[in-house]
Amino acid sequence: MKKIHHAEASSYFIEAKDNEAFHDQRLWDLRQKRDREAAVIPEFQELRNLASQIKEHTLTHLAEYLEQFEAKAQANGVTVHWALDAAEHNRIVYDLLTDHSVRTLVKSKSMLTEECELRPFLERRGIEVIETDLGERIQQLDNEPPSHIVVPAVHKLRGDVAKVFARTLDTDPDNDDPNYLSEQMRVKTRHFFVDAEAGMTGGNFAVAETGGVVVCTNEGNADLSANVPPLFIASVGIEKLVPRLDDLAVFIRLLSRSALGSPITQYTSHFRAPRKSGEMHIILVDNGRSERLGMEEFWYSLKCIRCGACMNTCPVYRRSGGLSYGAVYSGPIGIILNPTHDMRKYSSLPFASTLNGSCTHVCPVKINIHEQIYGWRRVLAKHNQLPFVKKAAMKVAGKILSDPQKYRKTIDVADAAIEHLPRFLLYSRMNAWGRQREVPAPPDQTFHAWYLKNREGKQ
Repeated sequence: MKKIHHAEASSYFIEAKDNEAFHDQRLWDLRQKRDREAAVIPEFQELRNLASQIKEHTLTHLAEYLEQFEAKAQANGVTVHWALDAAEHNRIVYDLLTDHSVRTLVKSKSMLTEECELRPFLERRGIEVIETDLGERIQQLDNEPPSHIVVPAVHKLRGDVAKVFARTLDTDPDNDDPNYLSEQMRVKTRHFFVDAEAGMTGGNFAVAETGGVVVCTNEGNADLSANVPPLFIASVGIEKLVPRLDDLAVFIRLLSRSALGSPITQYTSHFRAPRKSGEMHIILVDNGRSERLGMEEFWYSLKCIRCGACMNTCPVYRRSGGLSYGAVYSGPIGIILNPTHDMRKYSSLPFASTLNGSCTHVCPVKINIHEQIYGWRRVLAKHNQLPFVKKAAMKVAGKILSDPQKYRKTIDVADAAIEHLPRFLLYSRMNAWGRQREVPAPPDQTFHAWYLKNREGKQ
């Protein structure tokens, strides 16, 4: 499996200056909106505490709630399937579609189906899959994975979308008006809902008390996917369970506020039973979640409700783009999820962080994200997954930082080099910092020198 090199991959996005600037500003705007929404709710921090406690309780009693959910769903007339991994999930979906002679599947945005690589699996077998979420459809037409959990095409500018639509939907390449582009998407997608033999959604939450799946969207496409075709399939990760409807209310108040800075999503849809003359199937998917639940340090990541707040606040993600992470989940949450699937492939991701803690600060379920990122660094070092250069550099740095005299001499040499070396030597391949930024000018005086002059021996 080819390793992901985040720093190298991010360089391509950084070179697209307009996209990078827009991406940074757009996501920071979502972070600010989140803060404003949080500030007007006196009990916002209490909601976060409660949400975290509910998730912890559910995950530590997951088996019994899964059994309760299955029993309730079956009583509602729903067929429940269990998938150990992505391969089994995809096989279940394919078997359902072939049993019903399905040639076209309309689906709403689902990170789980992206995680399972369902779409390419079905397309290789002759089944057409149409993403109906605007952002996901843009990414599908451009043959790219989502770059963000909530706004999957946020790295694209209007002109980029216009080019994609012109190439794939025969629209006007010179018209990048958002209203025009959205209308073209709507017109050219509508007939798929009518013609498709099956529809599919993910699930933001699953309620054990009712046996229902809850999907939160702003476009209404999930409702069409679930209600128009005769066959409806919902793929749900086992960690999405909450015990009761009362518990669900806590998460509904947090989800959109954390994700987009809006009070609630346009559509919060509860799917409990098949429609008249139709079928409803729910696939409960593990795909490594049970294994992660057994990880003493990292199981807290299963609390995630996929709001993307940690991505919106992360300075590394905002400036490097989601595709540079080389995985379905990017940003801080991706850093702690992806290595559980393949430690070697994603060994560079835990170092794509400043460990500033902002991700933890905004997480609506209070996952200790930055501590888990640091924890993954320790695990990678223990399993010899650090690049040779990084390992050697850390060894040298350890010796220097543990010896004050060596440290001060090194600082003096570095300062002299910055001041006197010609640029072609200073900004060489050896200087990773200088590839995308100026090396900061050294101060006139170090703190140690200032202290000796102004404070030593004084009371």
